[in-house]
Amino acid sequence: MGVTEFITKSDRRFMQRALMLAAKGNGMTSPNPMVGAVIVKNGRIIAEGFHKKPGTPHAEAIAIAAAGKKARNSLLYVTLEPCCHLDKRTPPCSRAIIDAQIKKVFIAMKDPNPKVSGMGIEELMKHSIDVSIGILEDKARKLNEAYIKYITTGKPYVILKVAMTLDGKIATSKGDSKWITGVEARTYVHKMRSNVDAIMTAVGTVKADNPELTVRLYKRGNIKNPLRIIIDPDLEIPLDFKIFNIPPDTILITRKTDYKKNSQDIIEKKEMLSEKGVQIIEYEGNKVDLNWLMKELGSKGICSVMIESGSSFSASCLNEGIVDKVLFFIAPKILGGKDSIPAIGGFNLRSLDEAIQIEGLKTTKIGRDIMIEGYIHDARD
Repeated sequence: MGVTEFITKSDRRFMQRALMLAAKGNGMTSPNPMVGAVIVKNGRIIAEGFHKKPGTPHAEAIAIAAAGKKARNSLLYVTLEPCCHLDKRTPPCSRAIIDAQIKKVFIAMKDPNPKVSGMGIEELMKHSIDVSIGILEDKARKLNEAYIKYITTGKPYVILKVAMTLDGKIATSKGDSKWITGVEARTYVHKMRSNVDAIMTAVGTVKADNPELTVRLYKRGNIKNPLRIIIDPDLEIPLDFKIFNIPPDTILITRKTDYKKNSQDIIEKKEMLSEKGVQIIEYEGNKVDLNWLMKELGSKGICSVMIESGSSFSASCLNEGIVDKVLFFIAPKILGGKDSIPAIGGFNLRSLDEAIQIEGLKTTKIGRDIMIEGYIHDARD
């Protein structure tokens, strides 16, 4: 027994079902991956399951428990390599598969987690279980792209979201930006918010709009509001603003307090924010190093971040190379005017050869607006 590569149309169909199940955990499983599992016997599904949230049974365990004794000599389709280590709150799935006497396991992709990678497969093979690896791997990797980035780098997966007019403007010269896109696009953004661990923005956006930065327009059974991460170097945001008084939690990124130089007002404001439950991350120097910040956020178990900000901060995020994916919502409007605010400001490239390239483009019509998504390829790297 060992690794096999031959797959059929039925195998693809059952793995597609497992991927659909896995996606039900979107936004709820972090820092764990989304995983789906399907058990098949005599050509039909007899049990299935998906991972719902950290600390609860994994997909394979749920499916095996549902199948009971019928799991013996069955086929298991799972979207991620079964775990085999004990450094977690639930038992290893590889052992459950072995104990259930499953005959063959189809795995969409190896787990990039160093505690698992390849070892779960190896354990199954040692117990004479046939294994097939790589079926619909591209879809499995896309589903868990945030988890893959986080588990291999320790830093969150970063999505930059921009809503703009057809001529690339995000606001008028006076800062009016409500609403560039239609309600359908805004609802989609709220759905995206529910799927990430945190939303990040800068002080200017918060002062201009006093936003909640919560999930409101998108409704489903279990909605998770993401953390809010606000860059506010000089603590300019008033204490009565919504981000400090409406759940969920807020993390404030600000300059390190120098008790000899900082005014008493700044020191007292930090103390009041802490009393409100606001987490404060302090940095040295005049400007936050965004790559350093990503490591700090990763150390707190934040796996994915969506940036919703103004022109300057969006440019800084791109310029410092922290963005993995972009979502541009384009409204069928032309704003014009040399003083209206462009989608991306902040840096001036000298030639087209220096432009940030976007790959894997996908275009979707949402209401009257168009969403363009793609992945960052920085030609300056």
